[in-house]
Amino acid sequence: MNAAELETLLRVGRDANNAPHGGKQAVYAAACEQLGISKATLMRKLAEVTMKQPRKQRSDAGKTALSKEEAMMIAAALQETMRKNGKQIMSYEQAIEVLRVNGKIRAERLDESTGEIKPLSVSAIVRALKGYGLDSELLNAPAPAVRLSSKHPNHVWQIDASLCVLYYLRNGQDSTGTTINEGLQVMHADQFYKNKPANLKRIENERVWRYAITDHTSGTIYVEYVLGAESGENITNCFINAMLKRGNNDPFHGVPAMVMVDPGSANTGAVFQNLCRALGVKVQVNLPGNPRAKGQVENANNLIERKFESGLKFVRVESLAALNEVAWQWMRNFNWFEVHSRHNMTRYGAWLRITREQLRTVSDKKLLQELAHSKPESRKVSTYLTVSFMGQEFDVSHIPQIMVGETLMLARNVWRPEAAQVISKDAEGNEVFYVLEPIAKNEFGFAENAVPIGEAYSRHADTPAQTAIKDIEKMATGADTLEQAKTARKQKALPFGGSIDPYKALDDAKLPNALIGRGTEVEVKNTKVVFELMPVFEAALKHIKPRLEAAGVTWTGEHLQWLQQRYAAGIDNDEAVFDGIANTMQGTKAVPLKAVGGVK
Repeated sequence: MNAAELETLLRVGRDANNAPHGGKQAVYAAACEQLGISKATLMRKLAEVTMKQPRKQRSDAGKTALSKEEAMMIAAALQETMRKNGKQIMSYEQAIEVLRVNGKIRAERLDESTGEIKPLSVSAIVRALKGYGLDSELLNAPAPAVRLSSKHPNHVWQIDASLCVLYYLRNGQDSTGTTINEGLQVMHADQFYKNKPANLKRIENERVWRYAITDHTSGTIYVEYVLGAESGENITNCFINAMLKRGNNDPFHGVPAMVMVDPGSANTGAVFQNLCRALGVKVQVNLPGNPRAKGQVENANNLIERKFESGLKFVRVESLAALNEVAWQWMRNFNWFEVHSRHNMTRYGAWLRITREQLRTVSDKKLLQELAHSKPESRKVSTYLTVSFMGQEFDVSHIPQIMVGETLMLARNVWRPEAAQVISKDAEGNEVFYVLEPIAKNEFGFAENAVPIGEAYSRHADTPAQTAIKDIEKMATGADTLEQAKTARKQKALPFGGSIDPYKALDDAKLPNALIGRGTEVEVKNTKVVFELMPVFEAALKHIKPRLEAAGVTWTGEHLQWLQQRYAAGIDNDEAVFDGIANTMQGTKAVPLKAVGGVK
């Protein structure tokens, strides 16, 4: 658009705004003729260069007749029917109808022109819910992301295992005993695509897994490759190797204060957890479906795949050890020379700012492996507020809210061999470690802090009862505190105390009576029910004799003979038949008939 055209369009827009009622079209027609364009093109160009007058806001904008309490009731009903996958199975219309029928909401407005009370429409109620911030979409939106920081190098490590989708390491022997030494192999798409699962099954133990560990503060990356699968042994060995000092050209080492892992069975298993507990390392297990929590190590996996693994196609790697040597060489160069965008330092350069107090080191790999396979042991607190562990007695009176008879989990203390440590949990469920000092004994075996008899008297402070008053979901459970709501949930209590009947509208509905014309009668043919025949002797003893005796008739051999003559083939196994025979025999002398046999 040139300057002349722009000036013309501005003039046309000004003339159209100043034109009297009904005069705009003439202005537009003249402009189209002058510029040689259609009216649609003119209007589009005018919209680009002129400013529209803002639309006048309604006087009742932002106002609603739906109260906040009714809006919360509707939102609560919808939340109760929300599935875990976020699917809302009850519609707004259904929820509003159910609540109205049960008298929980009115959701009405006053028509000022007629003075009539009218129900609010569903669309008006939905707008009101959005205005109150109670719309289902808003309530179930993901929580806002929070930026995470760490305090210093080795404060937080992030660990993640990833299957190398392109490679497997083929060494060993085949089924005939022939030695195979093909080294690192590329998984070609034509051999290992999804429709050939047998090929994947064949190499599942040869597939290469990558463990990436990052220091959150400096961004330092440690990488190690393993075979087989993601397991407790593999993550533990990689964690131990990352903590050990490897040389001055690879300074990253030491014990972190915390590690962040995914909620996999290997990461939360006993082997890895035992080692972390013994070292006093807090394990932060991220919630499922929350990759943002450890995005740094996810990005590290991406860097390793693009910057290192992309070159493996051009070299021959004979073994897992050779693969790790090449990977560590790349890792050291990357950490020394690549500048991190957050702190504008190299990764090793940032990590080297760690202080003496922050760097906790271990050097005994065998001890670490033993700690990984030695689980914490439970000990019961004695009346003296002590526990026995590793052949010694330890004082636990300094642990908050400790009680006699309580069971504690104890483990070895790596940093102080003579001490032990208690593994406990705080109010938020986080693991807390308490160091226990051994109780010194005198030559007679008495504790040195024991009170001599007759010289003094002291007692431990009262142990506080562990009480936890929780708040509860007030509206949905009809409770005043969240603790009552939690109890109601455990007892499977109905929402709103069972006061809402979702089918009350069905009970109150007046169904119409349909006028149906006379139909055609269906002819039903006579059917005969055939019963299985029971032998005469069995029928007599089980069914007929008891009936006669109940009626005061003495059973004789003549009665049996009478039955055998009339029912030689057997008697229908039917209670009505037995009743009829018994009634007949009561009115007869029961003399055998000579001419009748087997006929009913």
